[in-house]
Amino acid sequence: MSATAQHETTGGTFGASIPSVVAGVRRAYDSGVTRPLDWRRTQLQGLIRLLTEREAELSAALAQDLGKNPLEGYLTEISITVSETEYALKHLAQWTRSTKVPVPLGLKPASAKTEPQPLGVVLIIAPWNYPVQLLLAPLIGALAAGNAAVLKPSELAPATSRAMAELLPLYLDPAAVVVVEGGQEASTALLAERFDSIFFTGGERVGRVVLQAAAQYLTPVTLELGGKSPAVVLDGNFAAIARRLVYGKMLNAGQTCVAPDYVLVTEEAAPKLRKHLVRAVAELFGKDPARSADLGRIINEQHWDRLHGLLESGTVLAGGRGDRNSLYLEPTILTEVSPDSPVMQEEIFGPILPLLTVKDLDEAISFINDRPVPLASYLYSQSAAARKTFEARVRAGSVNHNVSTVQLAVPGLPFGGAGASGTGAYHGKYTFDTFSQLRPVFTKGTALDTLKVAYPPYNGLKRRLLRRLL
Repeated sequence: MSATAQHETTGGTFGASIPSVVAGVRRAYDSGVTRPLDWRRTQLQGLIRLLTEREAELSAALAQDLGKNPLEGYLTEISITVSETEYALKHLAQWTRSTKVPVPLGLKPASAKTEPQPLGVVLIIAPWNYPVQLLLAPLIGALAAGNAAVLKPSELAPATSRAMAELLPLYLDPAAVVVVEGGQEASTALLAERFDSIFFTGGERVGRVVLQAAAQYLTPVTLELGGKSPAVVLDGNFAAIARRLVYGKMLNAGQTCVAPDYVLVTEEAAPKLRKHLVRAVAELFGKDPARSADLGRIINEQHWDRLHGLLESGTVLAGGRGDRNSLYLEPTILTEVSPDSPVMQEEIFGPILPLLTVKDLDEAISFINDRPVPLASYLYSQSAAARKTFEARVRAGSVNHNVSTVQLAVPGLPFGGAGASGTGAYHGKYTFDTFSQLRPVFTKGTALDTLKVAYPPYNGLKRRLLRRLL
């Protein structure tokens, strides 16, 4: 089922239709249809079939919205989501089992356990930069946990949004999983409804709006917000370091929430890194990246204009060219960047990599910790002592050594921010936990009332006995 939110200027009545859509999903959840493990498995299997059978259609939509190479789309959107779903299917029975909990002597005979329960009807609001993966990855855990879901794709990726709205009802239970399309008005109407959990991926500004709306119903919220993820370079194989930085940064034309946002490099290592970064850009995208089929495009003119303006924040070491009509922006390395420059004041979210020099690791860590908590952090060094120091002192959503971005492909690792970069985590079992209540269950019979010892009146014998037992 797809509920398409229409704009008021066209005479649509999305405000009236969204409450009825949400009410319909809640009826489906209240009927109990989502609770059996067979239903959950069927939904997860449906997601896998959707992603495999409709890969060509999804790839075409991603190319239309973001200029994504089909292989990049497969690796970063389709394959990774299939792997997450297969992982959930493999572990579903284990995740849903109850767990026995020991009972204190003073309460025996009795039994105690915890059992994961679905939260209910969840709202998933997805961004435009990975419009397949970041819509469906949270859904995997929501379905595995036995929830019903309302999905809101980003209107800034219209081809992918339309594909999701058309295809999902063919593979999932259309009564319990609904796609609502539309712009800001649709999002506002959805946030006015009562949900049992809200999962939002996007920017800090809209994240605040989501939190404020959720407060009306005290709805738990998971926020994945991004931020300026730093990379620190000390030593190592500089050719490999440069390739990994360029790959992690330029993936999806830099429009990745965990992309290295800027590099802090020691003065000693800076000349080597600069030389190899220039080589790495040419190695990955050719001498003229505009001709490369492997480099995506900026999402729209507004973002292109913002990024183009950031090029003035330093000296262009490589790149710097672009074409607004085709939304192309060349992979760009900036040097002589001031910490106060515009490129250092906001998450770049584009193919621009600023380089700043520091004296040593201590100065780099101080620089990072003086700023809002990033979603990811990266250290390039062969020193185990340096890695230990970095882990102990840097606060970030994740710490990664000698790689950039690829940590997201490990389903057993939680993905989430801290502070300004978000709250909550998902991937693998963490997604299941995000959409579950770990409910305690305590059971005690009445045939033998062993609790009598705890009832008033409290005489000396009871006081001595209770202090000994409890």
